[in-house]
Amino acid sequence: MVADSQGTGFCSTYGQFLACRALFGIAMGGLYGNAAATALEDLPEETRGLMSGTLQQGYAFGYLLATAFARGLVNTTSHGWRPLFWFGAGPPVLIILFRLMLPETQAYTERAQLRESAQARRGDSASRTFLREGKVALRRHWLLLVYLVLLMAGFNFMSHGSQDLYPTMLQSQFGFSANQVTITQVVANLGAMLGGTVVGFCSQIFGRRISIIMMCFIGGALLYPYTFVTSDAVIAAAFFEQFCVQGAWGVIPIHLMELSPGAFRTFVVGTSYQLGNLVSSASSTIESTIGERFPLPPKGGQPRDDYGKVICIFMGCVYVYVIVLTLLGPEHLRRQFDVAHDSDAQEIVGDDAVAAPSYKSTRPTTTRTGRTAIEKDLEDGREKSQPETEYRP
Repeated sequence: MVADSQGTGFCSTYGQFLACRALFGIAMGGLYGNAAATALEDLPEETRGLMSGTLQQGYAFGYLLATAFARGLVNTTSHGWRPLFWFGAGPPVLIILFRLMLPETQAYTERAQLRESAQARRGDSASRTFLREGKVALRRHWLLLVYLVLLMAGFNFMSHGSQDLYPTMLQSQFGFSANQVTITQVVANLGAMLGGTVVGFCSQIFGRRISIIMMCFIGGALLYPYTFVTSDAVIAAAFFEQFCVQGAWGVIPIHLMELSPGAFRTFVVGTSYQLGNLVSSASSTIESTIGERFPLPPKGGQPRDDYGKVICIFMGCVYVYVIVLTLLGPEHLRRQFDVAHDSDAQEIVGDDAVAAPSYKSTRPTTTRTGRTAIEKDLEDGREKSQPETEYRP
């Protein structure tokens, strides 16, 4: 990613630019599933929703930084748009350093040990064990994989449909200056960051699906002020609209993790997200094509389209699609991620191997009273060890 971003800033032809962005996409696509697993696999159940929202709002924070630095770097030097890509090569270095200091998750370690055990018991190679896991996952979960791709297509349409042409609408249709557009985008992403964190936390209480559906209903109700208010008051509408969009998104990392089969959790999360992103990559083209059917009077000799109306119609359809798909889909709130609770692993290596003491989870689970199970056992043991004294009047 560092090399691709740097290389993009030095491209001189469209072919070179396309090649660099394709390589960047491959690298970027490989990160999401692994990042979600690293962040969420070993968390206590009570914190999953909050941390899911926090993780996903890295997207909104990155968007905010890109907006601010684009205003400061693009077309302010003799290099035009190139400094933005040169600057974008910096953050991945921090990710590399941060990840090098982190150990592998316990869930990954347990699964790696189980695979080694399976290879020793059957004399299989690592590749054959991996293929066996793949066959089991596809046979048992192919319908779920299709569902997740369709769900992520809807979610990516939701984010791109509400964001990609919005700056163009503010500038060409509402007459906002470059500074006004930047301020609106920054405020919208602050709403997105707050929404993802808050709704992610609430999903741990009310459930993943109901949280997503409620955000879609509220976001749909806010579409009119988001796309038809032409004064500075639209900034407030942008804040709350993106609160809803990214509020629904804040549930997604942990929702995908809980739905995915254990052996292919990172693959399913990353692949469904990126295939959904691929499908939704046409959102800007769809909106601009529809916009040609709603022309506005030219301004300053420049043709204009009614993108406010287009975004409103498009997002209304997307919200309905996501509501229906979420309502029909499954939910596995508080699903256990360890090997002992993985039915696929039991089929692949056998129940006796999964039940072996070395593969049982050692994570301290928390009881409803706030004590971990280990603490409860210790306290119960102390109570039982106290000698009973007989009262003699």
